[in-house]
Amino acid sequence: MTLFALVAGVYAAVFVALLARSPLLRLDWRLAMWRPYRQWPELRELLDILVVAGQRGPTMTAALAWLGWRYWRSRNPRPLLVFLTALVLLNVSVGAVKLGTGRLGPGSAHTLGSTEFLRGGDVFPSGHTANCLVIWGTLAHLATRHRTAAAVAAALAAVVVGLATVYLGTHWFSDVLGGWAAGALVLLALPYCEPFAQWVVVRVRRLGVRLGADPASWLGPGVAVGMAVPAVRAVRGRRGSGGWAAAPVFRAFASRRLNPAAATAAFHPRIWNERGPPRVSDMS
Repeated sequence: MTLFALVAGVYAAVFVALLARSPLLRLDWRLAMWRPYRQWPELRELLDILVVAGQRGPTMTAALAWLGWRYWRSRNPRPLLVFLTALVLLNVSVGAVKLGTGRLGPGSAHTLGSTEFLRGGDVFPSGHTANCLVIWGTLAHLATRHRTAAAVAAALAAVVVGLATVYLGTHWFSDVLGGWAAGALVLLALPYCEPFAQWVVVRVRRLGVRLGADPASWLGPGVAVGMAVPAVRAVRGRRGSGGWAAAPVFRAFASRRLNPAAATAAFHPRIWNERGPPRVSDMS
């Protein structure tokens, strides 16, 4: 919790520094006016490709494909649920701040030296930076081997993607600082959400066991009657000279497949046609 509070303090400090028009805001404008993509144009093509590592669509698709394959191999849904939990935390936390600040990016800025807050934008914090850190960091957390190397690679990817957005002029440098802090908060909060994912796994497995043991016990009376009526017609269709010879089969089906309430509804008099209910051999 100490580290979480420290990162949250850094996140808040970046926001306050922008509101107070500190040197951080002046650095934002100097970098934007310098236009790094014009200073080193030979890097643009490479960084245009590398920045894709922070785009939510491609990275999320690749991660879900890997986790889906892992679930198919191990039949353990925990890694997939943990990753989906991380995505929810990321979208809610980062999305709320983006909508709340409404900051415009360098390419859409109106007033020289202003914070560009509450202008209808969505650049603070940097979504590319936060996405990169959370998605690849979560995969490193879920890795079964080489977790340290994967964590270092995720951190380096977040640094490269964040600085690439500054180079391309799509984000202020303070947006990237906020993206790093926002992504780190999600990763730090994720272990506290894992018990919920484990609880879901246990519940799903119990549900699977109960459904496998007695599928009809989870069906409502209406569905159970719908299962019973075709069986009644099948039994009635097989009626021969010896009466309802297949009635014991139907009774066995009803007793094993339907709960008592559904069985009572299935044997309601309205089920039977003008021929009446099946005759029982020990009755006159």
